[in-house]
Amino acid sequence: MRTPTTTHPTELLRRATDALWTDGDLTTSRIHFDAAYRAAEAADDHHTRTLAVTGMGGLWVHEHRTTSDATLLLHRLHHAIATTDPHTPLGIRLRARLAAEHDYRTATHTDTLTLATQARTTGDPVTITETASLAHHCLLGPDHTRLRHELSQHALTAALATGRRSDLLVALLWRTVDQFLDTHPQAERSLTELHTHLTHRDHLAVSYVAHAIDVMLTIRAGKLTEAHARAATCAQRGITAGDADTTGWHGAHLTTIAWYQGHLADHLPTLRELAVSPTLSAVDHSYQAALAVASALAGHRREATAALARLRQPDLTTLPRSSSWLVTLHGIVEAAHLLDDGHLATEAYNLLTPYADRPMLASLAITCFGSTQHALGTAALTAGETDRAITHLHAAVHDNLRLGHLPAATLSRARLAQALDQRPGQHDRREAERQRHLAHTDATELGMTLPTPPPRPRTPHRPHIRCHRHGRHWQLSLGHRTATIDDCVGARYLATLIANPGHDIPAIQLAGGTAPTTDHQPVLDDTAKRAYQRRLRDLTAAIDEADDAHDPRRAEQARTERQWLIDELAAHTGLHGRDRTFTDNTERARIAVGKAIRRALDRITISDPVLGDHLRTTISTGTRCSYRPS
Repeated sequence: MRTPTTTHPTELLRRATDALWTDGDLTTSRIHFDAAYRAAEAADDHHTRTLAVTGMGGLWVHEHRTTSDATLLLHRLHHAIATTDPHTPLGIRLRARLAAEHDYRTATHTDTLTLATQARTTGDPVTITETASLAHHCLLGPDHTRLRHELSQHALTAALATGRRSDLLVALLWRTVDQFLDTHPQAERSLTELHTHLTHRDHLAVSYVAHAIDVMLTIRAGKLTEAHARAATCAQRGITAGDADTTGWHGAHLTTIAWYQGHLADHLPTLRELAVSPTLSAVDHSYQAALAVASALAGHRREATAALARLRQPDLTTLPRSSSWLVTLHGIVEAAHLLDDGHLATEAYNLLTPYADRPMLASLAITCFGSTQHALGTAALTAGETDRAITHLHAAVHDNLRLGHLPAATLSRARLAQALDQRPGQHDRREAERQRHLAHTDATELGMTLPTPPPRPRTPHRPHIRCHRHGRHWQLSLGHRTATIDDCVGARYLATLIANPGHDIPAIQLAGGTAPTTDHQPVLDDTAKRAYQRRLRDLTAAIDEADDAHDPRRAEQARTERQWLIDELAAHTGLHGRDRTFTDNTERARIAVGKAIRRALDRITISDPVLGDHLRTTISTGTRCSYRPS
């Protein structure tokens, strides 16, 4: 860092410009831009003061993290904008910086993107590359892939004409980051090209980011001890460059390494400090999620639950889709798994589903927790959807190997074995043992300690569905999922089967209403029929009273309920009130019961596909019918 030795505004501005656009020295450039602004203000040099404001924000967005520094920058920007023609290249640069600072903090991008589009109409390469870079920084969440690539290309094309070394390096960096975020096969080649440019002459700010990505790749390669040493060297580069993200990124590297080495709980004191650090980005909530995981691993359930509660205000949809969003959701899913919180896991699953093919990278690709398929599989497993979890975790192993993320692939294998253990079967047991063996072998070679699966209640391996009747409707529930369908014959058959898990019941008994039950399900036995008949008498009296009182609405309601009761009795009784049976026609009973159950399953699937899938794989129909949840 070089302290200003002159008070001349233009000389201070030149030094600031060289520090930022040639050396990438963010600390020195901030000092000189501030000095240039103050000197120009004292000399009433409006032009130099305005130029100083354009550089005060730095290369990136949100470099000023403290409230006082951020407020000072915004105040100066507003003052400069008020005295500058908004349609000139300089006016657009000022407005783009102000818009980017606002958009970044609110996880939006509309205003900055509009100004980047407007900048291209000026034909000024400096304005184009600066506004494109600012807009790109506001689009680092899991969406907007196409927009990011377009901005990178605009910045790269314009950078070739600006004559400023930083413009080309920043444009090459954005292209590299985009390729890592999108799992482009040329991503590492782009990083190598960037390093080649930096070899000729270092650029502190860009070099710091490039080395942070190197740490991420070292973790992916499973060289965790080497990654730890590289992370320390990288952090020193960040301090030298004056990058505001140094503390957060170093913490992210160490947290990722500790997660894969299996001792994240040991980092709990550090994570408590980082979660409330003012050096973090305004839209970075990943450390709250990491704190929840570490607390749960350490057995501090209340602390973990409190950390998760801070992230759900009032639910996960309020979390900004920032560059750390996927990593934050990864931590939430892992914490939910440790706490056995199926509701939270399902909420996260629904949010993550559109990004199944994406890696869970943070910020400018500086750390990675593997494929989003792993988080989806873990969330499904926590929610009791074992089949779905196994599908996702198989994909996670494949995707993590494709990423070259060996520690993540190892954890996905271990989690896959855990899921297979919950779906017993000879093939599943063999596959679980195979995946577990591979995971332990790889973990030993990589210096990892695999997590111990959280204890689970002693329940059937496949969750047991519940079925209850509420008037004219049936409600089926599986864990936290529910489906409600109108009463029908098939629903009554299902209720009987579900009340007798593991038992074969002849279709002819189901059709005749004589199947044994081990639950208090209202399958219209003699007691239920007597209650229906009493209710019919009451309704007939109610209809007469309503007619006498000239109350057509109440009369119609009573008539509707009476007709439903008559239909209900008719469904189970024949002539003279005898139970309806297929005594001498077993085949007829098999066909009728099967059709009725399938119709009911169709209705359930429409209401909730997961419950429908569960029942289709656990209900057997034929001459004998059964519900076998395990």
